[in-house]
Amino acid sequence: MIPSGLSASEMENRIAILRDNIRRLIEQAAAQSGAGDDARISDRIADQTNELEELIAARDALGNK
Repeated sequence: MIPSGLSASEMENRIAILRDNIRRLIEQAAAQSGAGDDARISDRIADQTNELEELIAARDALGNK
């Protein structure tokens, strides 16, 4: 869920953070093994990716106004 009232620069910052989080989660998934860990990390990656996509869409909508 995207917090309302974010400025364009705050959105850009959050996008950068989410991209870094996703990168770290992928690295963590590659380093770990076990079905429980894989499922948990996979869920976190999916959550972060969804939030990233929402923020990018919101940022792009601001640019089109």
